[in-house]
Parts: sequence; structure tokens; C-alpha cells
Amino acid sequence: MPNAKNTFPSPAKKASSEEYDIVIIGSGTGGKLIAWTFASEGQRVAMIERKYVGGSCPNIACLPSKNIIHTAQVASYARRSEEFGIARGSFKLDMSAVRGRKRKMVSSLIDTHLAAYRDSGAELIMGFGRFIGPRTVEVTLNDGTKRQLKGTNVVINTSTHAAIDSIPGLAEAQPLTHIEALELDKVPEHLVVIGGGYVGVELAQAIRRFGSKVSIIDRNGRLLHREDDDVTEAIGGLFQDEGIDPILNARIKRVSGQSGQRVKVTAEQNGVEKTIEGTHILVATGRIPNTKDLGVEVAGVQVTDRGYVKVNERLETTAPGIWAVGEVAGSPQFTHISEDDFHVFHDNVNGGNHVTTGRLVPFCVFTDPEFARVGLSEKEARAKGIPYRLFKVPMAIVLRARALVETRGFLKALVATDSDRILGFMNFGVGAGEVMSAVQIAMMGRLPYISLRDAVLAHPTLVEGLHMLFGSTPSVPSETISAELPVQANA
Repeated sequence: MPNAKNTFPSPAKKASSEEYDIVIIGSGTGGKLIAWTFASEGQRVAMIERKYVGGSCPNIACLPSKNIIHTAQVASYARRSEEFGIARGSFKLDMSAVRGRKRKMVSSLIDTHLAAYRDSGAELIMGFGRFIGPRTVEVTLNDGTKRQLKGTNVVINTSTHAAIDSIPGLAEAQPLTHIEALELDKVPEHLVVIGGGYVGVELAQAIRRFGSKVSIIDRNGRLLHREDDDVTEAIGGLFQDEGIDPILNARIKRVSGQSGQRVKVTAEQNGVEKTIEGTHILVATGRIPNTKDLGVEVAGVQVTDRGYVKVNERLETTAPGIWAVGEVAGSPQFTHISEDDFHVFHDNVNGGNHVTTGRLVPFCVFTDPEFARVGLSEKEARAKGIPYRLFKVPMAIVLRARALVETRGFLKALVATDSDRILGFMNFGVGAGEVMSAVQIAMMGRLPYISLRDAVLAHPTLVEGLHMLFGSTPSVPSETISAELPVQANA
């Protein structure tokens, strides 16, 4: 959805650089919080944004996708209405109305962002910014004119974009990314999703619930393959029940046709070549940092071999006075982490020593039901040789889930063997993201797991499931026992 109308008038280019306390390139979460906060504190702040006021989250990513996903959940409820005693006639899904609902939300969010710039006094400049020297940025405005800005501090916040693999024919097929998928005005007849990560599984389920046939191709043996086996098995079972066709251990060899019309994907699966025909392709295979053409080299800013800006634990780049926040800095690719990067920057510019190391990184995959995790998974604990006790119960034991008739999934936690400290928590189930937050707060406060076991929690709520989880009998996985034996033998 174009935001070109959401601009502030900018003065004509001056002969010399305009001086600012802070210049920010990219208006995503970390950057906009920096702009509004420091401008409200009386500093002169310039925000340079190429296209999306507020960055990707309110425009083309987090919030629009959750809007679409919720509509898909409503469609699922409509199809299941007889389970709830509601007689159902036929209904027709209007994707243009689905898109319109999403666009209305986005427009409201943009208005809120524009008001925040006006109220804070931060200057929003619509255009493309690139370095032309140390702490100096040239902005090509959307009307073609240019300005030069110099900041006491400059912040790179240019985020990432969807990767399109160099598979023969893929780019020529003009595949959907998450951006175009959220702008569909018709239900695809057959959507072929490439990539079984967070974005791939969320949109695969949503578009399937709108009525599309969906196939999902992944090079790994499981969807969400980095997660524990019980998680990947649960996601696989969910997709099987919903009629989504997983094509795993598959390497795509070539693509032909045009997405939106007719496409053909040729893949090799377990040594056998097979062809998947569809009408649309959605690519969700990873992200690429937006550092190309940014001119970082002339500013003394180094990037990694993957193109991310090199930063230390304080988010300082290799050039004095230049910082990077959010995904472009290699931070975990979540909006809430970009927000935390803002706090790191704010504290350090004001003389503190706030670092990114050691922070808990929660996340939630918004399938239905959700999958949420914070802290260590079993795979990670085993890889690091960390012994643990395992607590695990089915969602069916949670009475609120019973009342909702949403009993698919489980709760799981890892607790240290030498203390009662919670090492990690996972929930595949209804409301998983909210339940996870309660455990995360306990972990941040270094509370023992028995604090949650013995807490007085409202009934009937989903978080009450923590009583059942931490009141269950833990097991010590065999891998953990083996890991501990050498230590005991050397004692």
C-alpha cells in the first residue's frame, strides 16, 4: 500500500550539510522510537524513510499479517460452526474485503505514526538516504531534489528484505513475497509455498483456510526444522489435518511459468524428481540486509560477509558516531528486539553501558494454534551440554483449553538439574504467546519454577496450565544423564 501521500514538506537543498543531533536512516521500530524519544527531549532529529512510514511492522509485516491470519481463523470458525451448535449455510469469502480490512488498519496505524512525528518534533524526510562521508548522509527526496544531513550520531535502521534464491526461472516467475501475499484480492487456486519457516507456515495455513489448495516445499525433513522434534511433529500433524501438502527433503531445480497465472516447480525429493503445478508461488526462504547502495564504506562502516552491519554489544559500528539497530545489525529478526535495541542505544548515548548480550529472546509463530518459545529448546540444551529436567503436559489437561474445545498441543519446560531455575519454555497451543510471557517474566526475575507451580492464578485461564505443567513429574532425558556422567566420574 503506497504511502507517498504521507510526507512532510522538505526545504530545498542547502549548499552545505544541515546539522542534526541524530540522523536516522529507516523508520522501523528501533529507529522511530529513537526519533520520537530524543526529539521529545529537545534534540534535533531527522528521520529518513524511503517508502513505509513506521517501517515494515505496521505496513507489510507483523501487524498486517496477523490481521489476515485472524480473518483466516474466523473463516475456519465459520466452516466449523456446526461444532458450536450454529447451523451453517454456504458462505463466500471476499478477498478484496479481507484486503480492505487490512488496509484500513494499516492506514490508521500510519496516521498514528505521523501524529507521533508531529507531536515529538522529529522531522520525517521521505526519500532515499546514503552515506557520502563520515556521519554525513545525502538524501534523494521523492521529488528528485537532494539534501545533505550531518549528525552528531547517525543510526542505520534499514532492516532486511525477502531473499529470492537463484533458482533457474524463479525470479522470472515473479513470485509473491509476504508483501504481495498480503495484497491478494483473490484466493489462489493453488499456492506453492517455498520455505517452511515462520513466514511460510503462517501464510500457508491462512491461505489454505481461505480456500486455496496449498503445497509447502522445504529442503529440510521437517517444517520449523530448528525446533524440537515434538514441535515439528505437532506442526506437521496440524498441516496434515488441514489438508496442506508438505513436500520435504526437496531441492528445487527449476521454476517455469508466471505466478498468478500458472506455475510449475520441479524439485528433487529423496533422489526422485517431481513436479508441482500451481497458480501462485510464495517465497519465504530468508532475509537479506538492506545495506546495498547505502554507501557504508565511505563512512567507515564495515559489514559482515552476509551484508549485515558489524556492531559490538553496544550497537556501535566500526565508525565513530554511527550506530545500527534492528535486523540490519544482525539482531534477531523480531520487532520486540528492535524495540530493545532502542533502549540499548538510548542508554549508551546518554553515557550508560547497556549491552545486547544475554537478553532473553521470546518469539511466537502465529499459526492456529500458536507456537511460542523463550529460552533454551531441548536441541539447544543438548548441543551446549546443559543438563536439564523436562516438564511436559498436554494442552488437554488445561481446563480453559477444554472449555474452548482447543486442546491440540502441549506445554513444555526445561529446568536446571542443579537448581530450580527455568532454562526454557515452549507452548504449542491456544494462547501460547500470552502464556509464554508469564514464564518469561518469571525467568527475568530469576524465580524458581515452584513460584509458578504454587502461584494463585485465576481460574479458568490458559496461564493456569502452568500449575499443571510445573506440578507434573519431570523426567531427565537420557542425553542429559550421559552428559553428566563424565563430570561425576572425574569428581
